[in-house]
Amino acid sequence: MRFHYNFQKVVDLKSNEKTQAEWMLSSALGELQAQEKSLDELLEQRSTLLLELQNAAEHRTPMAKIREMQNYVEYLDHCISRKHSDINRAHAEVQVKKDQLSTKMLDEKVWLKARDKALAIFQQDMILREQNELDEMATVRFAMKSL
Repeated sequence: MRFHYNFQKVVDLKSNEKTQAEWMLSSALGELQAQEKSLDELLEQRSTLLLELQNAAEHRTPMAKIREMQNYVEYLDHCISRKHSDINRAHAEVQVKKDQLSTKMLDEKVWLKARDKALAIFQQDMILREQNELDEMATVRFAMKSL
């Protein structure tokens, strides 16, 4: 006799939901990394531009060019500020996905434990049946020898 768990489809569903939650977390982490990389690039651009601005101020560059560079630095500052907001949102999204994954993992674990418990009960029942059959065979042999 083979073990058949009546709620195996539920266990499979919970496992699939956990896998989906893992993918979603992975996607959110990828987005966070992309946002952080973008921020690093903006900071590098700003740093380079500030060095160029300092160089331009030391070498008698026209005021219009200096003002243009300053405006671009201000634009980069604005972009950096927005990028920090994007990163904060991405961090929040990662946390939400972690919480969802944790919930899915717990849910799957509950169903797996229920299946394991049902399997243990099934195995115990099979052992008991085998023992009863062996006891019956021993009783029949004893009765046959007695005759």
